[in-house]
Amino acid sequence: MSHTPGQWSLQLFDSSEPELNWTQTWGGEQFRGILRFWLDRGVDGFRVDVAHGMVKEDGLPDYTPPEHQGSMGGGGVALEPEIGADASVEPSTPPYWAQEGVHAIYRDWHTLLEEYEGDRVLCGEAWVEPLEKLALWVRPDEMQQTFNFGYLETPWDAAALRHVIDRSIEVFGSVGAPSTWVLSNHDVVRHATRLGLTTENLQGHGLGPKSTGIPDTAFALHRARAATALMLALPGSAYLYQGEELGLPEVIDLPDSARQDPTWFRTNGERYGRDGCRVPIPWESAAPSYGFGPSDSSWLPQPSSWASYARDVQQGVPGSTLSMYEEALAARSANDLAFGELEWLSLGADVIAFRNGNVTVVTNLGETLIPLPEGEVLLVSGALDHNAIPQDVTVWLTAA
Repeated sequence: MSHTPGQWSLQLFDSSEPELNWTQTWGGEQFRGILRFWLDRGVDGFRVDVAHGMVKEDGLPDYTPPEHQGSMGGGGVALEPEIGADASVEPSTPPYWAQEGVHAIYRDWHTLLEEYEGDRVLCGEAWVEPLEKLALWVRPDEMQQTFNFGYLETPWDAAALRHVIDRSIEVFGSVGAPSTWVLSNHDVVRHATRLGLTTENLQGHGLGPKSTGIPDTAFALHRARAATALMLALPGSAYLYQGEELGLPEVIDLPDSARQDPTWFRTNGERYGRDGCRVPIPWESAAPSYGFGPSDSSWLPQPSSWASYARDVQQGVPGSTLSMYEEALAARSANDLAFGELEWLSLGADVIAFRNGNVTVVTNLGETLIPLPEGEVLLVSGALDHNAIPQDVTVWLTAA
């Protein structure tokens, strides 16, 4: 754009981020060059940000989003209930999200990736509902995977979780793609806080000093560990967000002067935005900026509590969140859980229980103790009560 009169640019998120016009060939040619640049250097693939937002409706019609809508287009709902709970309900599509023309871009990129040896992957960050519509992004000639935000946004409820797990496996499988699972990312409150919230929290709104319903940190982490252990036992592909392996909570007490998210400025401080999940993670408990950089400052201030979450404090410590993640990932790989099949078990209305290959998985979401099934304990997310599974604990067992 030459900034001559009559020229305009469109920005969905911030005035510093003008959109490309994908109806013209120039943008597509530039992106193909970018993809080749990295593919020539051996990268295995690409995560595509806002993978549902590149093409706009013809004519760029005026549109006012619903007041109670997530910032990424997850429909007129909050983080609870889940965005894709009812396959028969499809919300109205904003003129800048999930337009049909976006699929031609990914078919073109898919063809480009096929020119390179080995397995190359496109992974989409597409906030699209319902799941049947999201599955269009991972048809055989488009992307290989896309994040399952319907799962991320499912409440901590056994019936809701069983429903979204069943539907995810079925719907993604219908187009020949593996289901994916994710609990945190850079646009949502970290699940080590979110799963314990007692008030509504819309995607992108964030948390801050004036927010209500903030959970006890230990309680929320205990539940988050159970949720992670459940997710990592599911067949398909699991995605982790930096810092969750340390059990990091959302940083809530950031000073207003330190906030960076355009959401904060665009709403005149009405919405805190996503800075709380983006604070640099702690590596070394006694180092400047906890090992993030050479000085005490970082681009977002780190709380003093970060020292107790640092990697060097948790490494090799039995029972630490980092050790649990390492053990779960090792057991997931050793038992081929990603390539397994899920068989549901019935242990009660408030219990998620299934077999995946030779591993039995039990998550207790209710207050009643659940007797520990027979088998050798492979992984626990929290302490057992003798031979029983207490609330918000996940256990993996193998045949004795």
